[in-house]
Amino acid sequence: MDKSEFDSYVKAGEIAKKVKEFAREIIKPGVKLIDIAEGIDAKILELGGEIAFPVNLGLNEVAAHFTPGNDCEEVANGILKIDLGICVNGFIADTAFSVDLSEDGRFKNMIELNRKVLDAASKVVRVGMRVGDVGEAVQDVMDDAGDDFVVIGGLCGHGLGENLIHTAPSIPNYRNDNDRVLDNMGFAIEPFLTSGDGEIFEGKGGGIYSLKDGGAVRDRDARKILEFVRERYGTRPFCARWLEREEFVKLRFALKTLVKLGIFYEYPMLIEKSRKPVSQIENTFVIFGNEVLCTTG
Repeated sequence: MDKSEFDSYVKAGEIAKKVKEFAREIIKPGVKLIDIAEGIDAKILELGGEIAFPVNLGLNEVAAHFTPGNDCEEVANGILKIDLGICVNGFIADTAFSVDLSEDGRFKNMIELNRKVLDAASKVVRVGMRVGDVGEAVQDVMDDAGDDFVVIGGLCGHGLGENLIHTAPSIPNYRNDNDRVLDNMGFAIEPFLTSGDGEIFEGKGGGIYSLKDGGAVRDRDARKILEFVRERYGTRPFCARWLEREEFVKLRFALKTLVKLGIFYEYPMLIEKSRKPVSQIENTFVIFGNEVLCTTG
């Protein structure tokens, strides 16, 4: 990493903080998820960032990988996870928060514990830190918190790369003996908590896609979409509502074709196994020389 890359991480984080403030203002019970997503997209662009990936809006037991399409009628309710990404010159701020939209505040304790867990993990971020330090800090908090909530072990933090949302290493939120040093890089720490079993399963596609393979496709309409995605998004995830703005012909059919051929990959929704609610809080960190910074907090 050089100084220009570090500065790009910092700028992306500054935009992310403003977008989170904006999102909290527009998220209310009963607001359509598509309106929240479109508002966040527009705010990122207004502030001079690029959208790193489609905003994930996970309701209740949906932990990740859902973004609404233009025809989505779902509204904000229960507990909502907002996971958003901002890109500046290819370098990404990845951040998430959870909102309790219940009338009785039933998710308040889970979100507060989730915040406490992330705060503890944040305190171990330093020059020379190990991957395993994060899990140790998280588990120490959870061991003292009782049995009401558990960490979802299958969902981890991760490294960040140029135009890459997830790179090595994975950063588990449980005790582990990974001695890899996190140095001269950007990475995200993102603990997920639940009142359920703490396991996830893959559901149906959640409307988020990425380019998987550059293979040929015979259908002309699908080929136009592939060429557009390759040029506009490259390795970064995208969604159908963005493509609808370009007025592609037979978009739904073309997307299904490209997924079936293995050229596009549609991320499956990640759902808590016992169908219990999930919370998520995430921040991006950068270690550069002697600089240690949480860019999104």
